[in-house]
Amino acid sequence: MTESWANLGIDLHLEPAGPGLRKGLTDALREAVRSGRLAPGTRLPSSRTLAGDLGIARNTVADAYADLVAEGHLTARQGSGTRVAEQAGPAASVPRRQRPVRVPERAGPAHDLTPGTPDLSAFPRAAWLKAARRALTAAPNDAFGYGDPRGRPELRAALAEYLARVRGVAADPERIVVCAGVAHGLKLVTEVLAARAGHGGRQGPGTVAVETYGLRFHREWLAEEGVGTVPLPFDAEGTDPAGLGGERAVLLTPTHQFPMGGTLSPARRAAVVDWARRTGGLILEDDYDGEFRHDRRPVGALQGLAPDRVAYFGTASKALAPGLRLGWLVLPPGLVDEVLAAKGYADTCGAPDQLTLAEFLSSGAYDRQVRLMRLRYRRRRDEMVATLARRAPSVRVGGIAAGLHAVLLLPPGTESEVLRAAAWHGLGVQGLSWFRHPDAEAAGRPVPEGLVIGYGRPPDHAWQSALETLCRCLP
Repeated sequence: MTESWANLGIDLHLEPAGPGLRKGLTDALREAVRSGRLAPGTRLPSSRTLAGDLGIARNTVADAYADLVAEGHLTARQGSGTRVAEQAGPAASVPRRQRPVRVPERAGPAHDLTPGTPDLSAFPRAAWLKAARRALTAAPNDAFGYGDPRGRPELRAALAEYLARVRGVAADPERIVVCAGVAHGLKLVTEVLAARAGHGGRQGPGTVAVETYGLRFHREWLAEEGVGTVPLPFDAEGTDPAGLGGERAVLLTPTHQFPMGGTLSPARRAAVVDWARRTGGLILEDDYDGEFRHDRRPVGALQGLAPDRVAYFGTASKALAPGLRLGWLVLPPGLVDEVLAAKGYADTCGAPDQLTLAEFLSSGAYDRQVRLMRLRYRRRRDEMVATLARRAPSVRVGGIAAGLHAVLLLPPGTESEVLRAAAWHGLGVQGLSWFRHPDAEAAGRPVPEGLVIGYGRPPDHAWQSALETLCRCLP
């Protein structure tokens, strides 16, 4: 087979200029070396390849190379080609290619117990690599093109099976939209809700009802789209839907309420579903920590009770790692097209990772990882509860039936003091007040004080030290 310039060697951008081709090419190469654009040790294209790229005679390139070898800018050895000389160019302007650049990590607390992140050291690297190899080997060619904005069909099919089996979700693959985590999914749905409100549709909310205590990014995404939030009453049974007024949507974490940790009672579940069907309202369900139940079998998702009225949000962030940026929406039929329009074709989830997660789910590796981590987190929870009972008897521990965090309820008037002590000891924690809706106090609701402790985050070797530091900060 005859080789052409198109399949030989490496690429090199040059723009020869001047009265003669040889001089112009020589000057362009010399300037690229002196400026540091061609680093020491860089291998240059063969004279035939560069001549073909530039549309000039091969001898012209060979002569320019010879001139620069004579000047000491290039070296030429049999078998290793033509390279930029190691001493070429000003030292200050030449990138140090021989030494990998190490990006410094941002400074953080010595022990990080903020909630929301799993133990990143436990990411199943070997199993993920095996799944990636199998997935990419079997992937059709069109998997690497511009795909369906809903996500790869392999992943949507695997998610439909998994969510139905494990979370009780009625998940038709055609109504699943892959997104870059819950925050991205909520942004998409919020844009739809805001657009409906702008068009004056009956479904469009002026406000969305939310939990008194909850994730701040929930409220922030809504606010960014001009949608206000109203806190609902909260008690031992969870969020009370009786507080719903003229809102057309409600945002809940019913399986494991964040951060208080309870589960929405069956009566409250039935009540919020009744509200949605009676008023045409929409329930936004963030299935937070749904897979990590420690005291009994996991509670099923609310979506299974009313698939036509619930937009369900899920993610691989807790079971695997947030850095994967893989989440999913299971949408009511009437919401799919509008969400896809909001998402557009600027996909944020690469096909290789989607295919790998599909293989990870289908092979059972995802189930095994969840079971493994569930046991690890339950041991940590038990150690924390036992230690606090001995060392800080005035602190009441709540929200421990599931998930990766617990609420430490403190004596009145001590939250600020404990947070200051934690900062002094290099302990990353968040106060319960951080998660409280700003209108909750104005509504006359009780205001407990406490800490929200993420016991999933530290690696195993640092857990005991983090727990000891926490005890030193408590009253």
